[in-house]
Amino acid sequence: MTESPQPTIHINLPSDAGADAGWGGPPEARLEAAAQAAFRAGPPGGPGPPGGAGAELSITFVSAASIRALNRDYHGLDDVTDVLAFPLGEDPLLGDVYISPEIARDSAREHGLDPEEEILRLVLHGVLHLLGHDHPDGESRYASPMFRLQERLLAEVRDRA
Repeated sequence: MTESPQPTIHINLPSDAGADAGWGGPPEARLEAAAQAAFRAGPPGGPGPPGGAGAELSITFVSAASIRALNRDYHGLDDVTDVLAFPLGEDPLLGDVYISPEIARDSAREHGLDPEEEILRLVLHGVLHLLGHDHPDGESRYASPMFRLQERLLAEVRDRA
């Protein structure tokens, strides 16, 4: 069996992180491992990862103010969020995931979660959205197939660390 090509993943840490100083998030290798895990899961109902070479995605960490502006400008919602995903193509998969580590850390504290794990969860969440996975709004989202897959993948990434 031939293995599907893995995407090229660009990790863009916050500009003030410099060589991970002050970043406080997972190392780049763990961020990439989470993105690869989601990519291997493939699209909903699909046979696995999208085929073909050339798949590329970026994961960019931005301030709360920046993610709010993106949410307002592209979704018409003038509110902060923790993660946004923008698919830029289908074959090969191209897309951008934006994550606010500030919002992720606040959410983790509020729910008694590990902040690094929450950031990995958001990487998985964003890439799954790029692959076409979706969930309902409200509390029912946590029982959706996408969230169950996300949490299974998070456990796999966590166990490999």
